[in-house]
Amino acid sequence: MEEQLKNKIQEMINSNKVFLFMKGTPEQPRCGFSMQVKNVLEGLGVKFGSFDVLSDEEVREGIKEFSNWPTIPQLYIDGKFVGGCDITLKLMEEGTLKEMVN
Repeated sequence: MEEQLKNKIQEMINSNKVFLFMKGTPEQPRCGFSMQVKNVLEGLGVKFGSFDVLSDEEVREGIKEFSNWPTIPQLYIDGKFVGGCDITLKLMEEGTLKEMVN
C-alpha cells in the first residue's frame, strides 16, 4: 500500500475516538449494513467521524488492505479496527460496545 494513502487513512481514523468508514454518509447511508452501524452508534449517543468510501475509490480499496478486512463498513475505536456490521451488532448486544465508546 502506498505510504501516502496509508497516512491519509490513519489521519482519518485518528481524527475521532470513533470513526466509521461507510457507504454514504450518516445523513444518507447508501447501504443497509452502513445504516445499521450508524444507527447503533447514534442509538448509544456516540459522536463519530465518518468517511464515504463511495466518494473515493482509492480509499475504498485501500481501507480493505489497511485493515485486512474485505468489506465496508469498518468501525474504528481509539484508533483500532473493531470490525464490520456483524461484529458491531454482536458487541452491542453483549453490552461491550457501549463500554468501548465511552
